Amino acid sequence: MSSGAATTAVKIGIIGGTGLDDPEILEGRTEKYVDTPFGKPSDALILGKIKNVDCVLLARHGRQHTIMPSKVNYQANIWALKEEGCTHVIVTTACGSLREEIQPGDIIIIDQFIDRTTVRPQTFYDGSCSSARGVGHIPMAEPFCPKTREVLIETAKKLGLRCHSKGTVITIEGPRFSSRAESLMFRTWGADVINMTTVPEVVLAKEAGVCYASIAMATDYDCWKEHEEAFTCVLSPHVFYAMQDIFKYGPVFSFTAETLK
Repeated sequence: MSSGAATTAVKIGIIGGTGLDDPEILEGRTEKYVDTPFGKPSDALILGKIKNVDCVLLARHGRQHTIMPSKVNYQANIWALKEEGCTHVIVTTACGSLREEIQPGDIIIIDQFIDRTTVRPQTFYDGSCSSARGVGHIPMAEPFCPKTREVLIETAKKLGLRCHSKGTVITIEGPRFSSRAESLMFRTWGADVINMTTVPEVVLAKEAGVCYASIAMATDYDCWKEHEEAFTCVLSPHVFYAMQDIFKYGPVFSFTAETLK
């Protein structure tokens, strides 16, 4: 038996990843339509390699962006990636900034969340006939994988990106944005950014035993900050290409069996 740390084959699920479905980035591309005990995922799984690392791409809102946040089948998405053999799931999410120092165009490697969703299934352990896992309770003190976050932070630094190494996201139900009173309240709660997708995705990934990390992209200041330009749903070219570079270079970092603990 080798005295060194055993290496574990890594397969990375990428939820979001706009622009990565490109033959210059994703090699050996194939599509795979799957079903799960929780229904179909948002779209086909796109399989391939990025820098010789096995990757599986999945469009959270569908490739035509036709699924609103409340209607995303988060259970099926995470289940499908886990069944495909993904050891890690790295996601992208657009968000509004609740802090002056988090400027539009910045990247945040989230480390905590606050849940303000109301209607989404949040667990595989629901005790229903469709659940293969009965009823259970999962610790959530540290929802995001620390080792995977470190990889993303280090990659962002190497690429010279403006990156915040931690932040608390508050996930709201949507599809509407916050009122100003809500936005101001969320600031007092300690939230740094706001979005509509992190919960229950991160919870389900934790239950599934995959290492989950999120790259949040600040598109604007949320409405707590008056006289700011409203969200336009368009990411700057700088942020768009930065996201491509993180995925092109991030997965080549070494992961050992320790990463999966």
